[in-house]
Parts: sequence; structure tokens; C-alpha cells
Amino acid sequence: MEKVELQILRDPKCSDVDLPRYMSEHASGMDVRAAVEEPVTLRPGEITLVPTGLRVAISPGYEVQVRPRSGLALKSGVTIVNTPGTIDADYRGEVGLIVGNFGKEPFTVERGMRMAQLVVGKVIQAEIVEVARLPGSERGEGGFGSSGVK
Repeated sequence: MEKVELQILRDPKCSDVDLPRYMSEHASGMDVRAAVEEPVTLRPGEITLVPTGLRVAISPGYEVQVRPRSGLALKSGVTIVNTPGTIDADYRGEVGLIVGNFGKEPFTVERGMRMAQLVVGKVIQAEIVEVARLPGSERGEGGFGSSGVK
């Protein structure tokens, strides 16, 4: 398995919040925890920014994606709204989690709670080429749903 170094700077006020970590040997995402100072309750339909107390640096050619935790989404309807969120190799600000409650009940975010997962991925940048016409395809200009459901 290929590895790349992910440097993490933890806010000194967050030394009690665990660093992200893989929860199983073959996990592709590492769980990241909330660093809220006080519990934050999200009403159904509400969206908020949850701090992590972390800043990261990864080598150029890589990104860190912020993704929902499936169990949290299924059981509580709580997810990462801009999924996947992207942390670029040159971003040095605090990692924030844009969390939404799409469940039917209020949900309380507590300090140290595992709220999302971070997945490291390779980045390929496209070379933009403006053309007069695109090559044809079997699907053509068919819009949403044009390929059917079966």
C-alpha cells in the first residue's frame, strides 16, 4: 500500500482531542473529531461549521477529502454537506467540517466526537483545451436520466 506523509498541526487548546486515525487495518478514511468548546445542538435542517483544531499539510499532487461517516449518516441523518470537501495541498487554515442535520431529531455535537473521515487522494489537473466541437458519443446530448434506470 502506498503511503504519503500527512503533517498535522494541532491547536494547543485541543490537546485533549485525539488526532485523526484509521479505525481498522484496511480503512481508507481516518476518523476526525470535533473540537467544539461546548456541545452544539443542530436542529433538523440546520447546518454548522464544526472545528477540528487541526491544520494539515500534504505533498503537492495530493489532496485530503472530508467525507461523512456512514453510521452517523444512517443512524442520525448527520452528514458532511459539501461532500467530499477538499483540502488542497497549499491550504494551511484550520480544517472545518460543514455538518448538516438531515435527520428528524436534534443532534448534539460534543467535543471529541468522531464526526467525519479524511481520505487522502492523488490529484490530476486537467489541461484546458477550448474546441469548436466535441467528439460524438453514443449518449450524445441526453440529459439527466437519459441512460435509463436498468
